[in-house]
Amino acid sequence: MFNKILIANRGEIACRVAATARRMGVKTVAVYSDADAHSKHVASCDEAVYIGGSAPKDSYLRWERIIDAAKATGAQAVHPGYGFLSENEEFAQACASAGLVFIGPPASAIQAMGLKAESKQLMEKAGVPLVPGYHGPDQDPEMLKREADRIGYPVLIKASAGGGGKGMRAVESAAGFADALASCKREAINSFGDDAVLIEKYVQRPRHIEIQVFGDTHGNYVYLFERDCSVQRRHQKVLEEAPAPGMTEAMRQQMGDAAVSAARAVNYVGAGTVEFIVEQRDGGEMNFFFMEMNTRLQVEHPVTEAITGEDLVEWQLRVASGEKLPKQQGELKIIGHAIEARICAENPDNNFLPATGTLNVYRKPAGVSFERGDVRIDDGVREGDAISPFYDSMIAKLIVHGDNREQALARLDEALAQTRIVGLNTNVQFLRLVVRSDSFAKANLDTALIQREAAVLFKQETVGIPLAVASVVANVLDAEAQAQGSDPFSHRDGWRSLGVLQRPFDFDYAGRPVSASLSYLPQGQYVLNVQDAEQSLATGPLRFARGPDGAFDLQLGDQRARASVYMQGDAAHVFTPAGATRLDLLDPLAHAGDAHSEGGRLTAPMPGKVVSFAVKAGDKVSKGQPLAVMEAMKMEHTIAAPADGVVAELLYTPGDQVTEGAELLKLEAAT
Repeated sequence: MFNKILIANRGEIACRVAATARRMGVKTVAVYSDADAHSKHVASCDEAVYIGGSAPKDSYLRWERIIDAAKATGAQAVHPGYGFLSENEEFAQACASAGLVFIGPPASAIQAMGLKAESKQLMEKAGVPLVPGYHGPDQDPEMLKREADRIGYPVLIKASAGGGGKGMRAVESAAGFADALASCKREAINSFGDDAVLIEKYVQRPRHIEIQVFGDTHGNYVYLFERDCSVQRRHQKVLEEAPAPGMTEAMRQQMGDAAVSAARAVNYVGAGTVEFIVEQRDGGEMNFFFMEMNTRLQVEHPVTEAITGEDLVEWQLRVASGEKLPKQQGELKIIGHAIEARICAENPDNNFLPATGTLNVYRKPAGVSFERGDVRIDDGVREGDAISPFYDSMIAKLIVHGDNREQALARLDEALAQTRIVGLNTNVQFLRLVVRSDSFAKANLDTALIQREAAVLFKQETVGIPLAVASVVANVLDAEAQAQGSDPFSHRDGWRSLGVLQRPFDFDYAGRPVSASLSYLPQGQYVLNVQDAEQSLATGPLRFARGPDGAFDLQLGDQRARASVYMQGDAAHVFTPAGATRLDLLDPLAHAGDAHSEGGRLTAPMPGKVVSFAVKAGDKVSKGQPLAVMEAMKMEHTIAAPADGVVAELLYTPGDQVTEGAELLKLEAAT
């Protein structure tokens, strides 16, 4: 076994690898960029080496610096994690040339499986079923268009060197092919340095099921069963579970055998994942087709660890050091059910727009343990850390395990309810809505689940406005009680010699004005009336008590709730077992005349790079028309016109870096 390894990655996967290495008595070396100088993964390792600027191209993609760091610190091997250089055959070969063990497959296997087109040709020779499509070398746009027409729409354009949903577009008709192809190629060249694509038939009602495989240097291969990764947004996974609901033993063995055949075909060593698209037919019949092989550890590997009781990083280290696989196929068993939720910094209600900011509050669910148990969190951040625009938007992975799927679902919902993040937008509440949706609860799975359940997943009021307002009012009253001194004139208990004090509160709830009136009654009693612009929403006695954990047990009339309130300036973040919401407490002295209009402006919703403009000065545009494309957090985002108008001026050029809120162009009202 190695004495010391270098982890050529960052964030949660670097922390994850370091945890297993520490348990095995293996020393670890971290590498870090400017943005990560004080990050959790640096603190999790025994040593750390600075390798460059914040942008990945200046640090985590500079493999020569990483190899120099490994040699300088005496590391014997390099673990690439996932993303960055994990599937780069040049890096794997450079490690070998430098006398370092690459904890992954040989460069030849990465090369064989790294390009989707070539890997599909290889799988076709091995007898693995393929989706109808074009996987050839000719990349002429007109020829690709003819191939798409031949295959028949809808088709899927995929970056040949891609992964993680980048460089991938579904095209419904011939009219949209050219624009989708251009966008895929731009995203592919930016993410992978290769703009080659392939075209495939877009399978209807598809499920995404993948098989975890492992090989060693002694010719042994096993599959550690399957993971269902069908719940996706923008072709990126949201929820993953194992085993796959509805999987028969016969189909599991067929897919497992096919995955092992794929690994054998390239003399694979280490952890890999063979991904299949599964076509669902009437009557319950399912057919599977090879999509690609990821020649690395997957983000969702913890669900496999949970149902097998195996540590896959330990397997990686043992195989890379020359040992045989810890177990053979007959020794592997499925234990219970596991689900992983990816907690990301993004706004689901705004097309999953990535978010940046500081984790002012980051509270994890109770019972969290790295070892296999009911609840596990894999993360690379701490409270107070910042989520920057330079890297992926994932904050953490929440993994739960149960005796069966129903128990795992219940544990996941409870764990998400206990997860509190304040400081930036996240998808935590969206995940809860997905978990509780009819389709997911009943395992009616396919990659269109989110679109199908959109009516119950987006812009949902999970916490009733009256209880949310009552929570904030209770928090204000409790804070005032804590702050008051012994001077009776400093008390704010509403006492009056005559009459009843009526105290107003004004809120903004997602652009909806809400007001409340609090009546102070004798003996510390309160009555709260909550209303919006149209009607009274609730009226009744308000009672509350703060528990030892800081949460309020409160009652408004006959409504009860347990709520935690976190104030960030005037923004009140309310967390309850039913869900979470945000209210903005308005300053009663503020007036509308102080606000300035944003009409006629179009601003960047996040820090990033301007990729292109679809308009020029003088063009007339309609509301919703695409105006510009930005790139941030490794993804392209289309900026659309907020209203009809005329483009007065473009304020940037393609390639420019812009900050969040930067005005990209000026729009004038159409005459």
